[in-house]
Amino acid sequence: MVASLNPVLPVLPVDLPSSNQLCLPNGATLMMHPGMSDAWAGVILLGVVMVVIWNAITPLHRQSLPQQGFPLVAVPLLGSWIQWLTRSPWPRVFLRLLTAGTFLWVIAAGLWGTPIPERNLATVLTWNWWWTLIIITILVVGTAWCAICPWDALAVWLTRRRLWQRGDGEESLGWRLPLPLRRVWPALLLLIGLTWLELGVGVTSSPAATATLAIVMVVLATVSLALFERKSFCRHICPVGRTLGCYAQLAPLALRPLHQETCDTCHTLECYHGSATIEPCPTSLTMGRFSQNIYCLSCGACVLSCPQQNVSWRLRPMASEARSGARPHWDEAWFMVALLGLTSFHGVTMMPFWEQAILTMAPMLGDGMQPLRSFTLGMTLFLLATTLCYLLAVSVVWRGSGIPFRRLFATLSFSCLPVAFGYHLAHNLNHLVRESSGFAQVWANPFGFGALPVTPLEKHVRMLDLLIPESALFALQAGLLLWGFWMGVRILRVRGIELGGRRLWPLVLFLAGCTTFNVWLQTQSMIMRL
Repeated sequence: MVASLNPVLPVLPVDLPSSNQLCLPNGATLMMHPGMSDAWAGVILLGVVMVVIWNAITPLHRQSLPQQGFPLVAVPLLGSWIQWLTRSPWPRVFLRLLTAGTFLWVIAAGLWGTPIPERNLATVLTWNWWWTLIIITILVVGTAWCAICPWDALAVWLTRRRLWQRGDGEESLGWRLPLPLRRVWPALLLLIGLTWLELGVGVTSSPAATATLAIVMVVLATVSLALFERKSFCRHICPVGRTLGCYAQLAPLALRPLHQETCDTCHTLECYHGSATIEPCPTSLTMGRFSQNIYCLSCGACVLSCPQQNVSWRLRPMASEARSGARPHWDEAWFMVALLGLTSFHGVTMMPFWEQAILTMAPMLGDGMQPLRSFTLGMTLFLLATTLCYLLAVSVVWRGSGIPFRRLFATLSFSCLPVAFGYHLAHNLNHLVRESSGFAQVWANPFGFGALPVTPLEKHVRMLDLLIPESALFALQAGLLLWGFWMGVRILRVRGIELGGRRLWPLVLFLAGCTTFNVWLQTQSMIMRL
């Protein structure tokens, strides 16, 4: 018999605080995270008021933001390291092997390990660490996760049967994706569907379901690569990639030309077509002509294929692309507005009132043990409310402006990005900091063999064992929420300069309302995920 790996807990001379427990109508007891203090919430709201006043008294003016930025290869010491990292395929191959190996280990743990989510590597690594850390990496390296994504790596290796060199073209039928799907609508629908699976069905609390979902994503990527040209899955279907792509429009790093005139005079376009050994751009971008990160996978194919070595990472002002570089598109705008609603919805579903409301509503809708109808209705109403509020604000701005409504809707939607991103990071940091205790034991025993369920006392001990001090956590969360609102207003002022400052007030109030709601969510006690 395998010995239990459940850690021995100290006997605490205290009782569990009642505020850290929630008793549901069905008799279940849930552990709670304490919310942000009212003092910190007051600091954020004071900052929101100051930004609103600044917006009122500061006249609009056109800004000339550098879109290309400063080349990192010109930085002493760092530049040579960047060149080695990007101009050889092997660092990326190594990282893809590492992530793919970890991914397969996660699948194995989910399928054949313990069903206890807190003891299984599949659920702990996927939902507590991976989803938080890839959002954090956007602040540093944009869409770099896509370059080492295990879904794409396994799909490429299965179809092309080689680690990195260009295929012979016979491994794919090369069909064009049907026109209605050649946007980000499929990714948006999948993102909403994954949110429903995560929060409604409870994939996060099931190692087997987590592993099954991972396998489904690999199958989708592989089938798409075998049937359609280039990487249609990555550009149009992958919900994670499009989320990172949207957020990467705020990132301070991007792959861009070292000298624009070199790209302007280039006629061979290896960055688009590829070379004899290097794949073409997987999402059909031309280096000298694209101005937004949303579809860039940071794979480095353009760096390797360019005969002039004219492509490298550049440092640029934060959110410069969202402010003025990116071009507005109707489908991408809906994705950004949906991100705003979905990020807040994650917080709502972890509030005590949501759990109680769903369980109270379930008998009215004829739900069984798992109230999916009630959850689906609540999720639909919340997303509709967020979208309708944005539509109403844009409609007020649009009336009498003489600008087509679709163009105005798409142009101003960039202001939603930092508000969504700021709350997304603040919310995920709460999970990471408060629910990561015990990860070393899970990594040492990824399948959870012999492990016992986590007791309420152990959960309480974990809540006290934070990665960083609670005051530092609250400070980071406050900074992220306030930065999101401030940057959203700045983007709005640049994007809507032709309308004038007075016309933009409905959108300013909409962003302030979303931020205030998110601050209120942060002050509430939150149900532990694992």
